Amino acid sequence: MTRTRILVLGAGGFLGSRVVARLGRISGARILRGGRGAGLDLTADLATVPVDVLARRLAALAPDAVVCCAGVAAGSAAALCATNARGAAVLCEAMALGAPSARLVHLGSAAEYGPAAPGSALAESAPARPEGVYGAAKLAGTLAVTGSGLDAVVLRVFNPVGAGSPVSGLPGRLAAAFREAPRGGVVRTGSLAAYRDFVAADDVADAVALAVAAPGSLPPVVNIGSGRATQVRSLAEELAAVSGFAGRLEESGRGSERSAGVSWHQADITLAAYALGWQPARTLRDALTALWEAVPGELAGSSP
Repeated sequence: MTRTRILVLGAGGFLGSRVVARLGRISGARILRGGRGAGLDLTADLATVPVDVLARRLAALAPDAVVCCAGVAAGSAAALCATNARGAAVLCEAMALGAPSARLVHLGSAAEYGPAAPGSALAESAPARPEGVYGAAKLAGTLAVTGSGLDAVVLRVFNPVGAGSPVSGLPGRLAAAFREAPRGGVVRTGSLAAYRDFVAADDVADAVALAVAAPGSLPPVVNIGSGRATQVRSLAEELAAVSGFAGRLEESGRGSERSAGVSWHQADITLAAYALGWQPARTLRDALTALWEAVPGELAGSSP
């Protein structure tokens, strides 16, 4: 089946905007944008839209595929659960009523896994033991999708990096700090000792395009990462080199509240290669360069 009428929810977000651009390169594709500031009347959070209302809207749009990039990574427990858990459930119920033959590609999170043994690579069969509310809410969303009976796949995205990385995540926050700090100044952070699997945001968009177009059924969950663990300190140092920041990083305390209890994450991306024909095409340096070049300010583009 050729899927050319594609609805992207969360189209204005960090990953959603890249997904829209990538899907737009599919021959004959018509991209329908849903989300805050988008052209369609789907600006409210999915969790607040009645199922029957959303079902009627989906029936009128008649998409061949729906890509859900909508979600929140920071905020109160109520907000995290409403958007990431209930929002996914509402979407699935509405699709079952209004667009039952459409494929759903839903973006999940590596936070669903929780702690992992250092040196290990997490396959999709690994136990999901989220450490905090965010991971638990994303896992609930994944369960809503995989149990919906729809033609659906959850792309469990590890740590995406690229132009527009939000300041709620470390790469975006560091880029903003490097922009504001004097060249020889000090940037203070929490602990940078953890290891994470960082993946280029544009590689994530490529995976979404492949999942939309793939024939036949797909596995319920597919990891999307780089396949390697990088110490967060190394990412910070690489970004400092890309930006031309010559000051000092000063670490104190724990890492972010969302991930402080997880010291190691590395994706096993074997299934993505088998099921989607996908593998990462960009390096971490590529992703950090794209991030920095998009940061406004005096230092942007001044890498040595």
